[in-house]
Amino acid sequence: MEKLLKCSKCKSVWYCSKECQKKNWPTHKPTCHADERSSGLLKLVQMFNVNPVLMGYLKAGIVFECGLLDNPRIGFDIPFLARIEIAIEPSDILMFGGLYVNDPTVEEKLEGLVQVNAITAWQSPSMQAPLTPKRLNTWREARARCNAEGFAEDPVGLMEFVGRRCTEDSGNSITVELHIPNNVLAVAMTRAPFTCVSAITGIQTKKPLSAASCLEFINSHIRADKHNQLHLRTEMTEQDKEVIRAAGRDEDIFPARILKEKMQREQLYANFAQLTRPVVI
Repeated sequence: MEKLLKCSKCKSVWYCSKECQKKNWPTHKPTCHADERSSGLLKLVQMFNVNPVLMGYLKAGIVFECGLLDNPRIGFDIPFLARIEIAIEPSDILMFGGLYVNDPTVEEKLEGLVQVNAITAWQSPSMQAPLTPKRLNTWREARARCNAEGFAEDPVGLMEFVGRRCTEDSGNSITVELHIPNNVLAVAMTRAPFTCVSAITGIQTKKPLSAASCLEFINSHIRADKHNQLHLRTEMTEQDKEVIRAAGRDEDIFPARILKEKMQREQLYANFAQLTRPVVI
């Protein structure tokens, strides 16, 4: 994991160097304030990373999204980075609906849980920059290490976990190495349907293996963990809530857009995705 510099005031934005921080300050300054979660994102990402079920489906989704099946050079002599957009949503789906329609009766203190809203390959137009020299070096070191450990036939890349707020900045960002075992590639190649179980109704549905279905399985699996055995639940902040409200207002900001896209994909949100509140001026 890269050692990044963190804004000392809000503790919510990371930088690769002091020069990068100074350059970004005019953009970051308007939204810089004391952070409500501090380094909580790091802890949540660490808990996510150690869970073999979640990581297995995430790696499969990355295989599809980053084109590893289309270009056999990716992960070997071509580096890749997958950006993982994560967010915190209410553990109670009814509270999600309340925030979405801006219901004033929604409780102030809400239990939240981690959700993965999107996987984006860094080559995509939505990514603002390619791999930095530091990240490229991190990938080369990871590739060499896997070769030395006997995994020369497995692709290696990087993952950047991003926890955005209701702004267009990069939000909390943590980059980690990514080793994709050959068996994950083999499963992805089959695209065989698998059973997805609703976290609310328990209804089972067969879905073909794809990036979208992998994300839906991950999110449903986390939501079904009522006793927090995965340690992926945390108290929601006002910033977390505002992203959901902004999606309900159909605001054209990145966190709201990817949440709306997720709601269109996943069956759980079928009753909310068509509801959009008019903006009152």
